[in-house]
Amino acid sequence: MKEHFAEQLEHLRRRLILFGAEVEKQIAGAVEAFTEASAAQASVVIANDEAINRTEVEIEEEAIHLFALQQPVAVDLRLLIACLKINNDLERIGDHAVNIAECAERISSKKPLKPFIDIPSMGEVAMGMLKDAIDSFVNRDVELARAVIRKDDVLDDKNKSIIRELLTYMAESPSLISYSLECISVSKNLERVGDLATNIAEDTIYLAQAKLVKHHAAEMP
Repeated sequence: MKEHFAEQLEHLRRRLILFGAEVEKQIAGAVEAFTEASAAQASVVIANDEAINRTEVEIEEEAIHLFALQQPVAVDLRLLIACLKINNDLERIGDHAVNIAECAERISSKKPLKPFIDIPSMGEVAMGMLKDAIDSFVNRDVELARAVIRKDDVLDDKNKSIIRELLTYMAESPSLISYSLECISVSKNLERVGDLATNIAEDTIYLAQAKLVKHHAAEMP
């Protein structure tokens, strides 16, 4: 029974890792759609969201089934809890990818005066955080998880800087208001992706060390 449970846990973990890879593709596709102002690329991201939602439900059901039948303890219990939380965070990241893709659709017919401010740079930081957060979970790498958490401040600063710059553009050129609002929406969605990547990193630390660091990032070494 123990060996069978270990196999089931590993199957769940692998499904979650594959799910993470799919969500990474969604974010990358959405950012590309926005920077290229490509309605076609945006439509691909939006169409893929149904599969993302379906996978999230399937993984959740698998985890709950293991909870109910096996009543795990110690590290197995922490793994199941982490899987449930990370699964939910990945689905929410998928939602943010759709939000960005929808912005891309709306601006696809508009030509920006200044190309996308620092959105591509912010996208790189957010996508890097997500990749590192998933890698930290795969390898139970606490140091990498802590690095992800520290990067969240960088992303927050980029978001504030972009919003300030865009507000200036809107005040000076009312014709840019519509486009600038779309950029602000994308920036905020990328900032939320960073927050959710941070959640994944925090859950990795909980899994590896049974230590809750949520709300205590400032106390980290």
